[in-house]
Amino acid sequence: MWRHTASNALTFLIVALFLMVGAVSWGAKQYRVAGPLEQAICLKVPRGGNMDKLAADLAEKGAISSEFIFEIGSDYSGKSDALKFGSYRIPEQSSMEAIVDIVTQSGRNSCGTEVIYRIGINAADIQVRELDPVSNGYEEIARFDPVDGDVPQNYQVVRDASDTTFRVTVAEGVTSWQVATALGAFDVLEANVAETPSEGSLAPKSYDVRPGELVSDVLARMQAAQADILAQAWAARADGLPIASPEEALILASLVEKETGVPEERRQVASVFVNRLNQGMRLQTDPAVIYGITRGEGILGRGLRQSELRAETPWNTYVIDALPPTPIANPGRASIEAALNPDSTAYIFFVADGTGGHAFATNLDDHNRNVARWREIEAERAKNDG
Repeated sequence: MWRHTASNALTFLIVALFLMVGAVSWGAKQYRVAGPLEQAICLKVPRGGNMDKLAADLAEKGAISSEFIFEIGSDYSGKSDALKFGSYRIPEQSSMEAIVDIVTQSGRNSCGTEVIYRIGINAADIQVRELDPVSNGYEEIARFDPVDGDVPQNYQVVRDASDTTFRVTVAEGVTSWQVATALGAFDVLEANVAETPSEGSLAPKSYDVRPGELVSDVLARMQAAQADILAQAWAARADGLPIASPEEALILASLVEKETGVPEERRQVASVFVNRLNQGMRLQTDPAVIYGITRGEGILGRGLRQSELRAETPWNTYVIDALPPTPIANPGRASIEAALNPDSTAYIFFVADGTGGHAFATNLDDHNRNVARWREIEAERAKNDG
């Protein structure tokens, strides 16, 4: 009798074990397969949120098939305590596993409303935009000049919302004075800077910022980023350059940055300056002369006068025989790398060619012909404008 009872118990245990393994396998499969979400949504994770509340929210939105499996899966993967506050785009048919990864990994918002403060060479503006999760494209809500423009009412509402994200984007070729001044005018940040950072020390790129963050802390991040970029480029520099230090490389890179807006030309422009330095020729670059007049504080807004081209300033490369004493702007990574790894050319001249780029030459006769052609283009444009 006891043997019969033990046999039945063992059979029951085996069946239960198989059922349990089957249930676990089914649950794991459900955790990983495509979900029921029919179109992408923007999911907001509040501060202090947890996976239980998130699971309920996702189930209500039709994004998951089981709150229980979602919670068990996130816990089993060790991610239940890694939930990050923010707004996230959840693509259609995302698996529960994919959703858990989205809300626990980077912590960088992938949808919702964002405010971008763009600091450009000629102006700064604030753009407010919102991501449409279905099209995965941004819709502009507002754009305005934070100093001279009227501040839209909807900006103030967005600025004070708890889930709005903020970003500062610095264009290549802006000066440190422009960056520091613009950041001081951004009402999201706490202005506390009395001294402009050294020229060239700020990396032009995008930075996430937090409401109430000190301007000095943002500038410190920009300086750390530029120092890292410069160190990497210096370590990978070409041999035989007439550049004695990373600081000189930054000066040369700033000249390259201000002389061309065509990415493909950077290494050619750099080669002209390197060839001139190697031959003991003056660099004769107008942006450096302009910096000697403005010191990077604002835009000159007119052409250079002959008297200014002859004036003796430390940045007048028509007068001095070498690099100017400081950078004339904040160069981007591409210009720094171009300065330290220029093309191998015989070019020692360049002039605008009317296309936005330049015509390069190895001798004065060819250069004079290129200059004459440029003067014709300028005259024709003046005639058409008139």
